[in-house]
Amino acid sequence: MTSSLHQVVLVRHGTTEWSLSGRHTGTTDIALTPQGEADAAAVGESLAGMSFSAVWSSPRQRARRTAELAALAGSPPTVREDLAEWDYGSYEGLTSDQIAERDPGWSIWAGGGPGGESPAQVAARADRVISDLLGEEGNVAVFSHGHFGRALAVRWVGLDITWGRAFRLDAGAISILGFERDQRAITRWNQDPRN
Repeated sequence: MTSSLHQVVLVRHGTTEWSLSGRHTGTTDIALTPQGEADAAAVGESLAGMSFSAVWSSPRQRARRTAELAALAGSPPTVREDLAEWDYGSYEGLTSDQIAERDPGWSIWAGGGPGGESPAQVAARADRVISDLLGEEGNVAVFSHGHFGRALAVRWVGLDITWGRAFRLDAGAISILGFERDQRAITRWNQDPRN
């Protein structure tokens, strides 16, 4: 192994009103629903037997609150700007169907958000996070978002960011980025913490 990092436990924030309705939620700082708070509690229960050397969170309240309610390390999470969700620009708050009416064939993975972030910019953020993670020891919990979590996973295994389109990541889901024979690997993906 190239570092003393054991594994990264990647958690997508719990349910919000916008995640329920399929609205693209990047920079809008929206709260968890009661279901989202229950998602966070389930994450904490599911991971209660693990120890964490660090807990990192996106600056958005939906991710921070999920981390706080999961209470994995007994202290507030360290907020890291690079864990924020994709900036969708002018597509912020729109559903995929609404975007398709304006821009048929659009994909965040190919075109980015008009007036927001490009795939290359998000990949660069993910690569910075990975570089920092590889300097950590033990297990690190990372609380982030749907599109950015997918970007982080594909960059973890050295794939182009466009491969994020092939990974579904549900609200409140747990994934694990680890190692297989000294190579970075995705060892668990999109697990419901209640199962």
